[in-house]
Amino acid sequence: MAHYADLLGYVRRRTDTPEDAADALAETFATAWRRIGDVPAGSSARLWLYGVARRVLANGRRAETRRSALVERLGAELAQREEHDRLPDHEDLDAVRAAFRRLGSDDRDVLALASWEGLGSAEIATVLGCSRGAARLRLHRARKRLTKELTCAGVDVARYGVRVPALAGGEA
Repeated sequence: MAHYADLLGYVRRRTDTPEDAADALAETFATAWRRIGDVPAGSSARLWLYGVARRVLANGRRAETRRSALVERLGAELAQREEHDRLPDHEDLDAVRAAFRRLGSDDRDVLALASWEGLGSAEIATVLGCSRGAARLRLHRARKRLTKELTCAGVDVARYGVRVPALAGGEA
């Protein structure tokens, strides 16, 4: 703690907010504590701590750059997905939900695993305790039965494609 004030000034001048400075300072001293055997004696400790603080700040900047890039990328993906996933009108949603409820529980389960949980055939097979081929066959048959139910209800299945089970919502 002998060098606390010096390090606080160092990180404060290199960060945007007092909170960021506090985080960097805490990480610097946590690193020093974990590596207490590496801390040199005397006045060299201050310079060693500056080096640690410099690396902590650099790591923070890299993390922030990655976070910003991720936020930008996710924002663009979400905007694109919103355009693609425009919700159908209320009547179609009700018809999809009703058709889904009319299916047997096994069909609802396999469709939910594929659509809501995003599982592939191999993963569905593991969950259901069957072979991969059996899982693919069950999924195919469930989709055909759902398509038949929707067609009978007057829903344009081609308009929604594989998104139909997802539109049914969380009603297994």
